[in-house]
Amino acid sequence: MSPTALLKLDDKEFTLPVIVGTESEKAIDVRGLRDKTGFITFDDGYGNTGSCLSNITFIDGDQGILRYRGYPIEQLAENSNFVETAYLVINGELPTLAQRKQFSAMLTENAPIHSAMEHFFEGFPRDAHPMAILSSMLNSLGCYHPHLASNDHARDLENYYQTAALIISKVRTLAACTYRASRGLPFIYPRRDLPYCENFLHMMFSTQYEPYMAIPEVSAALNLFLLLHADHEQNCSTSTVRMVASSGANLFSSVSAGVSALWGPLHGGANMAVIEMLKSIHAEGDDGTKFIEAAKAGRADKRLMGFGHRVYKNYDPRAKIIKKSFETALAKLKITDDPLLDIAMRLEQAALKDDYFVSRRLYPNVDFYSGLIMRALGIPENMFTVMFAIGRMPGWIANWKETAVNPKGRIYRPRQVYTGAVQRNFVPMNERK
Repeated sequence: MSPTALLKLDDKEFTLPVIVGTESEKAIDVRGLRDKTGFITFDDGYGNTGSCLSNITFIDGDQGILRYRGYPIEQLAENSNFVETAYLVINGELPTLAQRKQFSAMLTENAPIHSAMEHFFEGFPRDAHPMAILSSMLNSLGCYHPHLASNDHARDLENYYQTAALIISKVRTLAACTYRASRGLPFIYPRRDLPYCENFLHMMFSTQYEPYMAIPEVSAALNLFLLLHADHEQNCSTSTVRMVASSGANLFSSVSAGVSALWGPLHGGANMAVIEMLKSIHAEGDDGTKFIEAAKAGRADKRLMGFGHRVYKNYDPRAKIIKKSFETALAKLKITDDPLLDIAMRLEQAALKDDYFVSRRLYPNVDFYSGLIMRALGIPENMFTVMFAIGRMPGWIANWKETAVNPKGRIYRPRQVYTGAVQRNFVPMNERK
């Protein structure tokens, strides 16, 4: 017999179904609550509300568990790479050798953008934020591939695999073009002989006279960064993608909306905030010692960025993985005179050893190390969130599909509890106070 929950309202009892997930997560199904009782639930921020049933990502914040399609993030980080993991997230299974080759070939074929799109970059101010440009360019991308962007889910799903590969490939090209346009540099075209991350670094940093040759440890760190960000359950940007998709919108416009949501400083700007914090500490002539004491004293202006996590109540599993890659890449780059790095390492040691931080589980999270990696790679701070968007693209695409294929899917339309003025009569202009 299926489990149920009993709700008592105004001396009446109502039976509500209980949904149990494959990892024993439990949810009370309140979809019929308003019709039965006239009540709705109130949960601003949706912290206790399940908005969907999903097969993509499982997180247990208390235990520090993250799995894509059932595979532990630790195993994927050790044995896979971003392209293969993107295929897994998008399609539900790890690819066979033939499928992997086909997917890689599709990424190679779709790397260039239409020549007419290159002129779009000229229309943006030089100081335009890269996230604004990326969102606009992803949306306009659908105009150049109208057979893939119909705003008819049935038709869009027929081309899902092709569209997914196209977006995964072109998003890095658009990002590189955004970076170069902001510096007045000519665009560098993708190469057919380079893997995904190496090709991106080539388009970012090559010149007309000298190609950029990525150090293996550096490209491996970027690969791991993207892999670790491929999906993270129903966060703000992913929920936004599903919200837009629920209206019947195509994949291009849906992921464009995801970029806009990710742009917010409370979401995708966390790794940038880490570097801004380190700069602030350095500007005050502090080596991190005074900042740590001020943070422990609870000073609001000395907030420790990149430590602790809203979801992970223990250690962020992604931080454990990326920390090792960061140290390897740093050693290979031979960066020894960066004062911000010295401050960061002092903060890290304090968080790992000081009882104040340990007792509160304020351990370094993935944003702490990823911000340092981006800085070490020479990626400017206003591009940090763009890098996040490239990594998160597979998860957005997979969540769009789950929304699009749901035969019982309805347009998302949250309710509200109205707290404004009660009915009143219109007042003519000459009688208004």
